[in-house]
Amino acid sequence: MTERQASIPNSRNITRSLLDNGITILVYENPAVQSVNIIGSIHAGGIYESPAQNGLASLTGGALMTGTANRDFDGIHGALEDIGADLGFRCHLHKLGFSGKSLAEDLPTLIDVANDALRNPTFPDEHVVRLRGERLTWLQYSNFDTRFRASKAMREALYPASHPYHYGTSGSEDSIANISAEDLRRFHSEQFGPRDMILVIVGAVKADDAVALASAAFGDWRNDSQPAIRQVEKPSGHDGASRQEVEVPGKTQSDICMGVFGPARLADDYVPAQLANSILGEFGMMGRIGKSVREEKGLAYYAYSRLGGGHGPEPWTVSAGVNPENVDLAISSVLEEIARLTSELVSDDDLADNQSYFTGRMPLRLESNEGIASDVHGMESFGLGLDYLADYEETVNRIGKDDLLAAAQRYLVAEDMVVAVAGPDRDGSTA
Repeated sequence: MTERQASIPNSRNITRSLLDNGITILVYENPAVQSVNIIGSIHAGGIYESPAQNGLASLTGGALMTGTANRDFDGIHGALEDIGADLGFRCHLHKLGFSGKSLAEDLPTLIDVANDALRNPTFPDEHVVRLRGERLTWLQYSNFDTRFRASKAMREALYPASHPYHYGTSGSEDSIANISAEDLRRFHSEQFGPRDMILVIVGAVKADDAVALASAAFGDWRNDSQPAIRQVEKPSGHDGASRQEVEVPGKTQSDICMGVFGPARLADDYVPAQLANSILGEFGMMGRIGKSVREEKGLAYYAYSRLGGGHGPEPWTVSAGVNPENVDLAISSVLEEIARLTSELVSDDDLADNQSYFTGRMPLRLESNEGIASDVHGMESFGLGLDYLADYEETVNRIGKDDLLAAAQRYLVAEDMVVAVAGPDRDGSTA
């Protein structure tokens, strides 16, 4: 291992401990700052809820800090405010994530509150009613957001109703309205548990002390009814390309969302697909799509592409905001750039520039405790190995133009692309 690699979080300077209840604790000492960050996750995301109760997981996560068996709402938030600490929970499709920050000397309090919120929430009725009302208001507002509606329509067309990715984590007005505090309590008792939980601690703490602290807090957690981890596969029998039109009255802009099935994070060609996506719609002023659709042709207010890359087949998408009169031209221009990326090798300069971009931004992420904790969590969550960051530059630089072309051709298949457009009625018909 080179001197540069040794200075990056790796298997030699990350302490990893596995508790007998299935929790993995990872600690990286960073004495350069006096703060400490924690990032963690458990398998309690949206894929564990039923379609009829879509949004249950995210409401449960949002209500964890409204009251516990040991603290009421004011007690939870007062304990954090008294030491200037932060703690929050956020639901994703596969996992419930949490993150927090405090001074190193206050890590025991931060861990204690996180443990209390995860294990002992009571979900007071009045707070659940408030959170449910806030979610319903947000959903009603989002129904008039053309970008939200286009993304939702694309997702629902790409994934069948039998697939968990058909549904977002926020729920619908119908599903949220019928979720009760008792539903949150049931979901918590069934889904929350220590198996395969990850907790990362980064900052001015000794690794042994941090492991001992976390072990004392979480080591006795048990939930024998915790279900098996759910695996999500690419849907079979996809009908191919389709066009969805969603009318949003009163709008002057249309939003476009185009999507295909992308690679999961552990796919062999995920990093080549990342580089291909960067060239297509990320690097510089949003890559080739930004240059063609927005800058040269003036068809879009914004235009970019995004690669998901989670625990399952998340979509590879292209998004754009356009004048309704330019919708078809913008879509055609995007498809032209996709056709170019999937039919010809990128230039030497394109490859070198994007490799430099990827390897150059990695050290920037590692300048903060939060960035280090996030990357260490990702390495553990996806099973990448603790030397992934140390080997990252070599991994990126050994990718060739043929690898990018092959990845683009594998996923960016025009015949499979779903196109969704949300905005004012453009032809007198209704969606």
